[in-house]
Amino acid sequence: MFFFPFSDDNPAANRPVICYILIAISCFVFLWQTTLPTDLNNNAIYNFGVVPASLLGEKETYIPSFLTIFSSMFMHGGWMHLIGNMVFLWIFGDNVEDSMGRGKFICFYLLSGIAAALLQAIIDPSSEIPMIGASGAIAGVLGAYLVLYPRANVNVLFWLFIFITVIRVPAFIVLGFWIISQFFSASFAGDGGGVAYFAHIGGFIAGALLIVFFKDSHIKLFKQPQTQAFKAVDFDINDFVGTNKEKSFMDDFIEDAEKKKRD
Repeated sequence: MFFFPFSDDNPAANRPVICYILIAISCFVFLWQTTLPTDLNNNAIYNFGVVPASLLGEKETYIPSFLTIFSSMFMHGGWMHLIGNMVFLWIFGDNVEDSMGRGKFICFYLLSGIAAALLQAIIDPSSEIPMIGASGAIAGVLGAYLVLYPRANVNVLFWLFIFITVIRVPAFIVLGFWIISQFFSASFAGDGGGVAYFAHIGGFIAGALLIVFFKDSHIKLFKQPQTQAFKAVDFDINDFVGTNKEKSFMDDFIEDAEKKKRD
């Protein structure tokens, strides 16, 4: 049995330019990582990832330790790590960006990432294991989305042997299950590295709190859904590109270019 959220029924009014840029930078940095020999990639992760013993202690770093919070947000440990983060940013990021505007969204995203890194470092301040990934900042986006659109429906791919369908599940169930799983996993995680669950928790809580101050004044919290929950729909591969979302970046680029020619 396999569940995978891949889009929502919550279109944004404006194109999510900052989300596009964040996804593009993360992909570019990861592709750069893949070109490095294993030793150099490990060194890059250690030098540009967040090392709690450096952030909160006196261990020397290649760059100022506080700056590693920002550099670490654009590095990932593998393809699945990258894809999982970018899919969640693609699904939920556009609506959060739309709720506050591009400039404030940049600040919101970075502050969520800072909160995520600090909580993880505080939990284990002597750790010399580097933390990388956009998970903490994206967890802030998830927290904000939950407060803004708890009843918006998320399209979840349900796969059981040869049976494949798509079910619309309310965001509060999808995101609620996700954050509860982070608390559960954190309570059983050892000290030997692995996933930074407390970074996810810290980012999520920060995002849920910050959205109240960052959203535009006309944006209401706890909005109503636009579609019926728990309705199964036919599976369509085109749904993976989010046809209910804004047009793709390339479509927007072509449209703008043609408009400039006409002008």
